[in-house]
Amino acid sequence: MNNEILMQNSRKPEILAPAGDLEAVRTALRFGADAVYLGGPFMQLRSSSAGFDEARLAQASELIHSAGRRMYVTVNSFANNSEIPMLGEYARFLLDTGADAAIVSDIGAAAEIKEKAPDLDVHISTQANCMNYRAAKVYYDLGASRIVLARELSLKQIAEIRENTPKDLELEGFVHGAMCMAYSGRCMLSAYLAGRSGNRGECAQTCRWNYYLMEEKRPGEFFKIEEDENGMAILSSREMCCVDILQQMADAGICSFKIEGRMRTPFYIGTVVNAYRMLVDGKISPQQARSELETTSHRPFCTGFYEGKPAETAPDTSGYVRDYLFVATALSDSADGRLKIETRNPFAVGDMLEALSPGRIPRAFAVESIEDADGQSMQRSAVPMRILAINAPDGILKDDILRRHV
Repeated sequence: MNNEILMQNSRKPEILAPAGDLEAVRTALRFGADAVYLGGPFMQLRSSSAGFDEARLAQASELIHSAGRRMYVTVNSFANNSEIPMLGEYARFLLDTGADAAIVSDIGAAAEIKEKAPDLDVHISTQANCMNYRAAKVYYDLGASRIVLARELSLKQIAEIRENTPKDLELEGFVHGAMCMAYSGRCMLSAYLAGRSGNRGECAQTCRWNYYLMEEKRPGEFFKIEEDENGMAILSSREMCCVDILQQMADAGICSFKIEGRMRTPFYIGTVVNAYRMLVDGKISPQQARSELETTSHRPFCTGFYEGKPAETAPDTSGYVRDYLFVATALSDSADGRLKIETRNPFAVGDMLEALSPGRIPRAFAVESIEDADGQSMQRSAVPMRILAINAPDGILKDDILRRHV
């Protein structure tokens, strides 16, 4: 199979992966990401646990650039007055640290960054809701080199933006992961109900909660909107999966395929990046990629607004699909039928495990033996972060991911 995804100018689209810690950075690079986006210590639109302090941001930059890839840093909170004077110094710090671009939502923040650090590229975040070519030109004139398109655009609308904007203005679009029910993620529901603003990186995911109806003349009587065994989350969107339309996205002018998930696990990031990498490189079919993506924890998939049919996709009521567990990471190459691992979730003798390696469809093998660090046999592993040895076929490499179907 050699059906690569190409742009009209025959350049492959960039695969852009998320990272919330250094392990995720290493995983994204190992499984084929062309670029990694992450949050620094200031104005990054996720919880503080997904933000890199200055020292770790420098480490991430070293890892990413040593691999010949690119690093984009999110500065995508909407700025308060008190934060504008701090942006210039922060932008210069990002430039000195090696950031290839800052991802910015706030138009004032974008202007301040370009004024104080003109050599730092600015990518306009999807939070800015860029929906048309005129807005894209305004951002371009402000100094932006890329637009992360609004989630509400169809491929036809994206093609129109591409046709009516400067050719050196890049267009980026999401291809996979969670979607927000609010307008390009600009939501006040969490701030109102939970006192945690989604526009300041503190979203409580209130759209995922279960809701009931109460009729005006029947106070205290609550009626489920729709009954099933999992409850009802009327505001909860499905997740995006675009494996079937990647070529159409490239043809519309999207040069960067963005994967959502700075709060996600290395298992999720490795699996998703690997699937899209192989698909873009023409090594697997969209059907094979989808099968791989089904192994991650996710809500039911859809293609969002790209195909112009959002009304035909109802909100998700079924909750997350969790059919596979991240069991362990390989600490060595397999040799002489043995493999040293670091555990994450339970498994036992008799289980079938699958080894996920970069650029390859996972290989399954049965667990026949488990030994602890002292060489003592075990029937079951239930303790995370434990060093064990198991039987394994040749060809499994250090840092490969082991999973099992549940």
